[in-house]
Amino acid sequence: MGKENNINKTWKGKLLDQYRMIIVNEKTFEEQFYFRLSRLNLIILLILLISSIMTGTFFLISSTPVKEFIPGYPSSELRLEAIKNTFLLDSIIDITKKQDKFLESIKSALLGENDETIIEEYKPQISQVEREEYFVDQVKEDSILRDRVIQEDKYNFTRSSQTSLIDLLFPPAKGEISQSFDPDSEHYGIDIALSENYPVKSILDGRVIFAEWTSETGNVLIIKHSRELTSIYKHNASLFKKQGDLVSTGEVIATAGNTGEFSTATHLHFELWLSGYPVNPIDFINFSWD
Repeated sequence: MGKENNINKTWKGKLLDQYRMIIVNEKTFEEQFYFRLSRLNLIILLILLISSIMTGTFFLISSTPVKEFIPGYPSSELRLEAIKNTFLLDSIIDITKKQDKFLESIKSALLGENDETIIEEYKPQISQVEREEYFVDQVKEDSILRDRVIQEDKYNFTRSSQTSLIDLLFPPAKGEISQSFDPDSEHYGIDIALSENYPVKSILDGRVIFAEWTSETGNVLIIKHSRELTSIYKHNASLFKKQGDLVSTGEVIATAGNTGEFSTATHLHFELWLSGYPVNPIDFINFSWD
């Protein structure tokens, strides 16, 4: 037992024994300075030195561009590109959903499906008075148009019918026709050259079944009229109506613009569809100032 105590005391004594380190002049052997140091002090100093080096290295790597030189660590450019791609992917998904919704609405409108099914989610609260005013108290011209439209085929309108319809339908805008109706090239409407923010009007009473932004044709508004007659207004600068709204003949519904990838100048692309088929708008609407 006494031997073990002596060993422990010897071990502790070696750690605590003081040593003197003297710095002397090599030529004159004159003592310059000295300091005392024990084994325990040396161990503590080494631990502090190693800890300081490790801490400094950590902050150097984490807080400076040096970390980009570590194999497998992504650079700041790659991280920014990854974030950018994430936002881009979200935008593409959102645009795709809107395009799918747009195509479904177009398909339903052109096939003459029930309006209530198309706009049920966006249908506003309409009072009984408004319903009676819209569905019962229709203008005489609207009734005449419905009677004529239901009796005609795809493109086989007589000249007298066309003349009557020109008097009935209100022009969405008046101006120069910059591109004509050409279904062979899939241009199912006409382009009317207009100034920016020129008011765009509804050709007839109806209900808005689509009012959204699309990447190709910008702000698009589609109105379903009576007896399978549908009017489409594309490339608008802004829309004044939302899906489900009731509109009156000649009411301002949008402003002309230059929106969408397919647009090259400020204009209104206007389409007129009857029973699911496109017809030439200039056969039924007078777009000139004469």
